[in-house]
Amino acid sequence: MCHGEDAARTARETSETTFETGGVGDDLPTFDFPMAKVKDGVPAFELLRTAELAASNGEARRLIKGGGARVNDVVIPNETYNVTDADINEQGMIKVSAGKKRHALIKAV
Repeated sequence: MCHGEDAARTARETSETTFETGGVGDDLPTFDFPMAKVKDGVPAFELLRTAELAASNGEARRLIKGGGARVNDVVIPNETYNVTDADINEQGMIKVSAGKKRHALIKAV
């Protein structure tokens, strides 16, 4: 109501895409990350922190240990898991999630 009909429609479309089909909504926050680091493998907890889904590496590690963190809708198996360029989708993005409702995109640049 505060932001108008267009904002509400956009939010609904993003939530439907993200939550119902497991896709990537256009309105998800997006963060740039160096492609060179992704190719070498970057710890998943670092991406969670970069995407502001965790305030610190320790918080991100606890989230992973508790089974609440995902990369591309797949639960991160352990706190030492490395995300690589194999995790980049066809749009050049990596979707990271904390819990069921907090999602962000990592763009490898």
